[in-house]
Amino acid sequence: MTKKTWNFGVKALLAAGAMCLAGGAASAQVEIIYSDTVQETDRRSGILKEAFAGCLGDAFDFKPYFGATLFKQGTELTAMQRGNLDMANLAIFDFYNQVPEVSILGTAYLWRDYDHMRATFNSDVLDGLVDKMEEATGIKVLAWPYIGTRHVNIRGDKEIMTPADMEGIKLRMPGGEGWQFVGEALGANPTPLAFTEVYTALQTGAIDGQDNPLPADKQMKFYEVTDQIILTGHLIASNTFAMSSQKWNSLTEDQQAKVQECAISFQDAMDANTIQQEAELVSFFEGEGLKVYTPDTEAFRNHVLEVFKASKFSKDWPEGVLDQINGL
Repeated sequence: MTKKTWNFGVKALLAAGAMCLAGGAASAQVEIIYSDTVQETDRRSGILKEAFAGCLGDAFDFKPYFGATLFKQGTELTAMQRGNLDMANLAIFDFYNQVPEVSILGTAYLWRDYDHMRATFNSDVLDGLVDKMEEATGIKVLAWPYIGTRHVNIRGDKEIMTPADMEGIKLRMPGGEGWQFVGEALGANPTPLAFTEVYTALQTGAIDGQDNPLPADKQMKFYEVTDQIILTGHLIASNTFAMSSQKWNSLTEDQQAKVQECAISFQDAMDANTIQQEAELVSFFEGEGLKVYTPDTEAFRNHVLEVFKASKFSKDWPEGVLDQINGL
């Protein structure tokens, strides 16, 4: 073999080796399939892409699906358990049928404000409950991003000051027994409806109102088809940002650490954005012609908590946890 031929052969082998290494690096990239109810234009979607996916970097192939296009609202947990979905932003009532104890986290007026909620999640008060959630459902809880405080948003000019004033109002609530009970506790006639169908239902009068945080009201343009927002503040709302245990356990320790780090990055970014928007949106809605006012919140709080305490849901609450939360 001549020197020229030998050099050519070496170069070919080196080139082939480089291609194999490149292919190996590409195949080592971790794919994560994610499903969300909100649209791709929603602020949460943008924050997710930047603060979570951007944080993960090139070692992960994060594939998000928005607007409930991959899985319908409320079915994501089952999809994760079946191995068809890796990650989702789950509502606490998604866990209720399998872990009834979680109903305490869906109790209206459980937290006094955002700081109280965040202090609860940052403490060890919920450790036992989270462990049970993970063990019973096969998911890994990564973070609890704050999505806003839920208020009642309705059509018409009827003033709502107490739960008694909610009588007869068809209030859209997410599907599921726990969510429907929240609407009932508020004094309304709860109606289950998918999030993506709410605007049209309000527009046609199929429902009288809905409850959501102010940022969601703006994003979904509910202010175009309603007349007032009653600042009931009944739920300091967070999602359960979670990964299936099957996917989590398939990751290396370094990959798990990165996913956890980025989940907290997403949580922090969501919290900051939500708090900022909530501070600005009352003026926005008033500018759009809506009446925005605070009802008798003590009347709502006292009534709702009494309804919850007398319900079957309270029988499932982990012993002593409510007192520990109140004590924070």
